Amino acid sequence: MDPTLDWPRIADDLDATGCAATPPLLDAAGCAALAALYEDPAPFRSRVVMARHGFGRGEYRYFAYPLPDPLPALRAALYAGLAPVAERWRQALGGAGEAFPATLDAFLARCHDAGQAKPTPLLLSYGPGDYNCLHQDLYGPHVFPLQATILLSAPGRDFEGGEFVLTEQRPRMQSRAEVVQLAQGQAVIFAVNHRPVQGTRGLYRVAMRHGVSRVRAGLRRTLGLILHDAA
Repeated sequence: MDPTLDWPRIADDLDATGCAATPPLLDAAGCAALAALYEDPAPFRSRVVMARHGFGRGEYRYFAYPLPDPLPALRAALYAGLAPVAERWRQALGGAGEAFPATLDAFLARCHDAGQAKPTPLLLSYGPGDYNCLHQDLYGPHVFPLQATILLSAPGRDFEGGEFVLTEQRPRMQSRAEVVQLAQGQAVIFAVNHRPVQGTRGLYRVAMRHGVSRVRAGLRRTLGLILHDAA
């Protein structure tokens, strides 16, 4: 991940809407190489067919450790850039739990000590008619409040439809939806579970969910980078 990313702008966008798009983090060749891994079961620990669980349509595979390149570097850089936002949000939401450490290795050590030792980065694959229902990626008591998805396919060439959708539910208000359109190699960083929002009477907690709208044609593949591991 490019260390020159505009982290202050990303933090401002996350505070304002719960999501932030980045410039391309992978070139076309890097995207194609990662997307092609989906056909080889060797790098993965499990495969999930979404329709079997009521998650939507399509499927995904969780990577096994050790993660293939460039996932370790991407994941570590993403954590380092977002840890200050995560800690600020934790304090704004009441300060429950331990402070987030500065490095991914330290945070994953905490997860693993608590029995959350299964890697959570994944590849998702959607064909025509596939979609992902609104959900949250939690996996255990230790949750890093931000994660990212990188679009590996090229919209308009490889697939049509399949927009990333984020919703927030504010207290005593109807849900608000945010649709993020990405180019190949771009990432969207977004809230996993809750985020603080400034209201007229102070900060309050907003519940977030994310999903993918129906793919109308083609094949859409994405890389999901979740920063806490699973039990």
